[in-house]
Amino acid sequence: MKAAVVTSFTQPLEIQDRPVPEPGSGQVLVRIEASGLCHTDIHAAHGDWPVKPVPPFVPGHEGVGIVEALGEGVTERSLGDRVALPWLGHACGHCDHCVDGWETLCEEQQNTGYSIDGGFAEYAVADARYVVPVPAGVTAFDAAPLTCAGVTTYKAIKVAGIRPSERVAVFGIGGLGHLAVQYARLVGGTVIAVDVEDEKLRLATELGADHVVNAREQDPVAAIEALGGADVAVVLAVIPSVFEQAFAALRRGGRLVCVGLPPESEGPMDLPIFPTVLKGISVIGSIVGTRQDLAEVFELHALGRTRVVADRRKLDEVNEAIDDVLTGRATARLVIEM
Repeated sequence: MKAAVVTSFTQPLEIQDRPVPEPGSGQVLVRIEASGLCHTDIHAAHGDWPVKPVPPFVPGHEGVGIVEALGEGVTERSLGDRVALPWLGHACGHCDHCVDGWETLCEEQQNTGYSIDGGFAEYAVADARYVVPVPAGVTAFDAAPLTCAGVTTYKAIKVAGIRPSERVAVFGIGGLGHLAVQYARLVGGTVIAVDVEDEKLRLATELGADHVVNAREQDPVAAIEALGGADVAVVLAVIPSVFEQAFAALRRGGRLVCVGLPPESEGPMDLPIFPTVLKGISVIGSIVGTRQDLAEVFELHALGRTRVVADRRKLDEVNEAIDDVLTGRATARLVIEM
């Protein structure tokens, strides 16, 4: 099979021929149809974060495909099922986080495309308990971005506790942000889209954003304050200064939802204590979503409530696709089709 492999944090991915893996006990073999390119895949390939994956490995945690073989003891899935391979590739299932419905906080978790090989390949093996069925009517192309970009922003909107008519500022309109705009609208939020590219802001307007702010041309804090301030700010960018702008744009009682993960080299976010306390600001970290969250994301899409905006790429174009993301040429998600 062909696979895009990280052999070094300083080199482009290599397209290699590898044996088709065999599913072990409790695993399924999935023939990958499509796999979205997430910024996390780029961080993984570059070793940007404190806990680094170990090369060689295959990135990709938005893989979607067909179950072609079952390992010993698998009863959860059947041959021919279309499933998604999300970031949470495995969890212990018995710690207090897993039992309490917060499996994404499990300290023993394994992550697809990071600590276990992911979807940038023609085949992948996965824990049968942690793949998520893709309902009929949702294509592999659409399901791939929903598997991370969708469930991550859906969860962020969930944990924000948005009430109808609250102003929700989404910082960063791209693969994640274009979906965050839609989920914020679904729960009744008044959406303010913030980005530095007019093309992405036009997309946000098309998807239902009520206001847009080009942070390259005007101070986003002043612009949002002129609208009355944000009740919720969801930050999908990977620059600490953007988190600080989002915090400053919050009105009293506001919630800052931190989603994007900057490279380690970018340094920390400056969180001022006095405004946090005196304005009653909540700072919330939101990390992807559970299997149940992803099932809900797929169901909403099957009902026609969301729209995925993405462009197609081939596996051997993976390095060019990474460049497109890093240079901002990708309007929303890029999806590698096998």
